Amino acid sequence: MPDLPVLGAALSIKSLETYRKLMLDKPRDLELQDFWPAEVLNGDWKPLVEKAKQLLDGHQGRVGIHGPFWGFTIDTRDVDVREIVKKRLLQGLEVCEALGGTHMVVHSPYSTWDHNNLDNYDTGRADKIELCHLTMKDAVKRAEDIGCELVIENIEDKDPHARVELARSFGSKAVRISIDTGHAHYAHGSTGAPPVDYYVKAAGNNLAHIHLQDADGYADRHWTLGEGTVNWHAVFAALGKLTSTPRLIVELRDHSGLPASIANMSALGLAQ
Repeated sequence: MPDLPVLGAALSIKSLETYRKLMLDKPRDLELQDFWPAEVLNGDWKPLVEKAKQLLDGHQGRVGIHGPFWGFTIDTRDVDVREIVKKRLLQGLEVCEALGGTHMVVHSPYSTWDHNNLDNYDTGRADKIELCHLTMKDAVKRAEDIGCELVIENIEDKDPHARVELARSFGSKAVRISIDTGHAHYAHGSTGAPPVDYYVKAAGNNLAHIHLQDADGYADRHWTLGEGTVNWHAVFAALGKLTSTPRLIVELRDHSGLPASIANMSALGLAQ
């Protein structure tokens, strides 16, 4: 990664209107977060895409979306539920294609329970991966066809390597790794997982995307960068050793903290 990497943001289309000037002042990567609800994906989302395209006139960064995730996991064993999940992933990729998006966030299936129990079964880890393949195989092929990357984001993941193994198992350039710094910090503080920079090291150059949010190690805070206890120097030092160029997406609960997040990382000499 280059020195002083450029920070992007996860925004709704409404927030993109507010922070359009900031998002266009440098080649900032953007993740739109309007397209994960089932109600949106089952409805007429094309006007939303057209509105986003209008706002992105002159934008130089990469664009993607947060994919659907609410109410399911990609390792579901229920064959009927699996068909719904497959449908949702393909619906998300249809949006990506219309938008010209190059990434879609998918939530990791690994839980804290898994960390203690996958090895309690002779084929526990292999079974987990196989279930994900049954759910994602069509989406992976579709992502390959449209030049989009499915980036698997840690949620409860205590072991930063398990998700990396899952991504590699597809043998596809369309399946990469995402890290959420707040989720990793929660796992570190509350479940005994490694610190956030270890997640970066585990992903290595398979890291294509990172949600940057500050937190306290207890909950999923999505605070302005600099307001929590994430060790940003360690995180950016680990990122600086990569030769890949992951999308650096500031993902906040309150989007009004975006300018301060960028300013705080700039003041630390870490990003712009």
